[in-house]
Amino acid sequence: MTQARKPYVRPIDFENRRVDLTHGSGGRAMAQLIEELFEKEFDNSLLSQRNDQAVFEVLAGRMAMTTDGFVISPHFFPGGNIGSLAVHGTVNDVAMAGAKPLYLSVGMILEEGYPLADLKKIVQSMAAAAREAGVMIVTGDTKVVEKGSGDGIFITTTGVGVVPEGVEVSADRAMPGDKVLVSGSMGDHGVAIMSKRENLTFETEIESDCASLNGMVEKIIAAAPGVHVLRDPTRGGLAAVLNEIALQSGVGVKVREADVPVRQEVHGACELLGLDPMYVANEGKLVAFCAAEDADNILAAMQADPLGRNAAIIGEVIEDSRNFVQMETAFGGMRIVDWLAGEQLPRIC
Repeated sequence: MTQARKPYVRPIDFENRRVDLTHGSGGRAMAQLIEELFEKEFDNSLLSQRNDQAVFEVLAGRMAMTTDGFVISPHFFPGGNIGSLAVHGTVNDVAMAGAKPLYLSVGMILEEGYPLADLKKIVQSMAAAAREAGVMIVTGDTKVVEKGSGDGIFITTTGVGVVPEGVEVSADRAMPGDKVLVSGSMGDHGVAIMSKRENLTFETEIESDCASLNGMVEKIIAAAPGVHVLRDPTRGGLAAVLNEIALQSGVGVKVREADVPVRQEVHGACELLGLDPMYVANEGKLVAFCAAEDADNILAAMQADPLGRNAAIIGEVIEDSRNFVQMETAFGGMRIVDWLAGEQLPRIC
């Protein structure tokens, strides 16, 4: 018996065509988009089975899982794009539980008329980010909405990973006497996005710090398995994370402004834009709370990682029934670092 021939279909012209409603219809056009773009770029043994789900072995122990949505504007920015951001952000959320990220799923909402060339660049950057982080994109979904019903592209991701035995990392575990560390300079991502939106140029281009931190987390866990809290300061920046942890742990936090690393270019841009670096988003930095005796080991582990060269100890946890975050200013005074009522920079991730 002769094998049936697969009907010839002209390859998609990614450079000149745009997304249309047939790409989300469930028919041949959608199947071709999945095969020529998503399967090609995300290639792995689980995805190639073409099921509506991924079936994988579950390791013994505890699993970590997270879901996130990405609506950033603009879609492309210095240092990354919405695709790489979606992978890095989800990997980091899993890693902040002290877990090893393993698998991602991806849901895409595309607007009719979106350039296929841009979609291809985004998918390629997602594939590269996943390879770099050592995770597999194993399942997903694509929907297309009518022109005017979206903003080009929205991405939703879910990530799962495994937590090593003996690791207990949670935002309610900070305790008085803990040291507070950050893995590098604050505010790079938010300022990169805002400068792109406002068409601002600087002598040195400010790039997003968008990156996956699971490698650094592995180093931290190896250096101090008893680390109490890990968190990535994304929306709301360092200020929001410190307030969240203080509230969840029922403690106060005291930090020193002089010890919080901020690049000079970012500091200058924040002054120009009327922003406070403490509240500006990051996408490739983490905050760690640990026992005082573990602080030097964790700092060394951070600084040994290429993403943590500018890591620093910035403060400590104190007893405070009000759960205030206080900052010792560069002038020697004290101020409260409170929550923002809203967002300084909307659509930042």
